[in-house]
Amino acid sequence: MPEVRRAAVMALCFVSDYSSNHTVGMALSDADRGVRLIAENGIRSLWIRAGTLSQRHRLRKVMTQIQGNSLDSALREADSLIVDAPWYSEAYNQRAQVHFKRQNFERALRDNHQTLEINPYHFPAAISMGQCYLRQGENVMALDSFRRALRLNPNLESIRTQITYLERQLEEM
Repeated sequence: MPEVRRAAVMALCFVSDYSSNHTVGMALSDADRGVRLIAENGIRSLWIRAGTLSQRHRLRKVMTQIQGNSLDSALREADSLIVDAPWYSEAYNQRAQVHFKRQNFERALRDNHQTLEINPYHFPAAISMGQCYLRQGENVMALDSFRRALRLNPNLESIRTQITYLERQLEEM
């Protein structure tokens, strides 16, 4: 029953930790749209709750610094957090965002790749990789990254549109 799956995924997103990542990640592809939307909106909470209380606080600090465009501070804090918790995928994702904002696409790609190595459900990292490849003029690699993101999260309509656009563009070449 979709209602039961919706309630289960919602509960996991609210009270569980990163140990539920696989279950919620699989729910991103559930047959029921409601389950998929709940999973999409809640899975990021699991990712942030992966570390200790101190590490989560430091991650929020990095996120706040990025929002405030304090990129040097955000990079230093993300670097330090990654040294302390090299398994914390969201730390790599945040550092990738810093590199992307600085237009250092190679470093952003490396960090997004590492994010996906640690957390294979991290569809925002796959999207970011696609954006990096687009900025570098690597449309085939961008297409591959966007397809990966869509496999992880079939609800990404804007990515589906981007894929269609790139496929047409590549056919015309």
